[in-house]
Amino acid sequence: MFRTQLPLAILAALAVFGTGLSFAEPPPKVPGYVGSKTCADCHGAVAQAWSPSHHALAWQKPTDSTVLGDFKDAHIEHNGITSRFFRRGDKFFIETDGPDGKLKDYEVQSVAGIEPLQQYLLETKPGQLQTLDLSWDNTAKRWYHLYPDQNQKGGDGLHWTGPYKNWSARCAECHATGFEKNYRPETRSYASTQAEIGVGCEACHGPGEAHVAWAKDPDAKASENKSGLSKTGLTIAFSPDQAETEIQQCAACHSRRGPFGDQSPVPGTPFHDAYRLALLRDGLYHADGSIQDEVYVYGSFLQSKMYAKGVRCSDCHDPHQAELKATGNGVCTQCHSPAGNDRFPTLKKASYDDPAHHFHEPGSPGAQCKSCHMIERVYMGIDGRRDHSFRVPRPDLSEETGAPNACTDCHSDKNAAWAAAEIERRYPDSKHRGPHFSQVFAAARREPASQVDKLVTIAEDASLPGIVRATALDLLRNTGPETATRIVRLLRHPDPLVRAAAIDIQTAAPPAERISRLEPALDDQLKMVRIAAARALIGAPRSLVKPNVAPALKAASAEWRKSLIANADFPESHMAVGGTALALRNPRAALQAFGEAARQDPQLIDAWVMLARIQAALGNRKGARDALNKGLARNPENEFIQSMLKQL
Repeated sequence: MFRTQLPLAILAALAVFGTGLSFAEPPPKVPGYVGSKTCADCHGAVAQAWSPSHHALAWQKPTDSTVLGDFKDAHIEHNGITSRFFRRGDKFFIETDGPDGKLKDYEVQSVAGIEPLQQYLLETKPGQLQTLDLSWDNTAKRWYHLYPDQNQKGGDGLHWTGPYKNWSARCAECHATGFEKNYRPETRSYASTQAEIGVGCEACHGPGEAHVAWAKDPDAKASENKSGLSKTGLTIAFSPDQAETEIQQCAACHSRRGPFGDQSPVPGTPFHDAYRLALLRDGLYHADGSIQDEVYVYGSFLQSKMYAKGVRCSDCHDPHQAELKATGNGVCTQCHSPAGNDRFPTLKKASYDDPAHHFHEPGSPGAQCKSCHMIERVYMGIDGRRDHSFRVPRPDLSEETGAPNACTDCHSDKNAAWAAAEIERRYPDSKHRGPHFSQVFAAARREPASQVDKLVTIAEDASLPGIVRATALDLLRNTGPETATRIVRLLRHPDPLVRAAAIDIQTAAPPAERISRLEPALDDQLKMVRIAAARALIGAPRSLVKPNVAPALKAASAEWRKSLIANADFPESHMAVGGTALALRNPRAALQAFGEAARQDPQLIDAWVMLARIQAALGNRKGARDALNKGLARNPENEFIQSMLKQL
């Protein structure tokens, strides 16, 4: 069933979009990269601050100085597999289980990170690097498994050799400068390149060729003929009055998002032209928007009052050292103090680093601003990350919504009711009480239809952050054509997250109304919105599309198609192609797409289920049983597949 060559499968499935787009298109002309060493020739002090940073050391070649783990014939056992770390001459090797489950020696090709952990990149086939789940704890000086409670075998999508641990697909873009994935679907192989491993100067400031030319001769106006460049020849211009430029540049890596392309966006590219940001969905965020899974800051920060007031990343973090600008509460008291901060004139001037405010012993963990306003969660076993929504603790909501709260994070012997009572006693006049969107989100996650009116109210509430309003719309996706009509005006909302989420709801609208409503979105200034509109118009009768709108629909559809091709190494992309093919009544293309998704991730139950359902719909009961049996062989305990087999 899966012997079809991948190019044919992809082409057949993507034929639903039309023709005329190749696998690779040349990027727009941008200046060349010159390397951080060249930048250091003029920017020595900055380069010196950057060189020992987490950014600079995000990806390195293995040497005696860069490899921190114990490779002196160290061993670690996990779920019956004993892995060994050793050296041969000046090279580093790891003996561990490969994709076939058999032990094999793998040479360490690269290292990622320095603290609190370091990961090791192994080549499973030419050009394909995978991140090993066995990592070095650089604090405790020990080997450990990132997911000790999991027992993935070779062939499992979540095994270290699977698609979700693929370095080029999932990681490299944010650990390199000028990265190009160069996945070749026809051979299922990679020919990835980068201008520089590690997060170099040009990863944030843009390729420096034109800037170097300007620096050598400013009067020559080196950037004059370079479209889109700053006056100094760079692709991005950071400005004191443009916080959003900086925030979006940082967000390119510090966010949970899906990419549209297969290479690092040129610095200065609007975030929503390069990525689709994950909303506050269950499994990623708790109902109140606090962090659940690793979401890398941006989605949290967008919820904060600090973001709304114009606070930027570099107000708290030194972008070159990648360290906080002050220690302890000093970061927060830059603004939250009796002196205040002239940049934020509406900020209340008061003493916050004081027991009268925090009610804890000075210098104790409870007296730290971050303890109450930035809850911490540990990811990758030992890596503590702080929530950047900077929320006021609401233990009164915990029991109702299941969301955590800072109080019982520390006072683990107490419950949320106790914490709520203490908060009310200590802050009797607090304005941070009453109804909260989390109450609606928690109920809507269980039964969206029961919360339609309240979700619409949240989506229309101008006092709430855009990502919260967009999430309300996301929860309304399957609530019918009436909802689609009620939220029409949000299709023109200034926040692109809201616009895109409102578009998704329009798939429930009758075809003529859907097309009419979404026509303007096809010309939106941001790719995320244009792609959302093209996706929502799949299956709509082309006869209803106005002739003057057809070119915009074609262009937006091509952008979506290109993004799927760029991510052909993602099982998620093939699931999207399969769904599209079904919408266009192309079962052959759908079978090929879902088949490739199942091949990439055999634990993707939905792929096996769709294969079986399509075969059954085509009258091929044997094909349906074969698909289910293959799925069951890879997922022997899955009750849903077992039930489907019994029905057949």
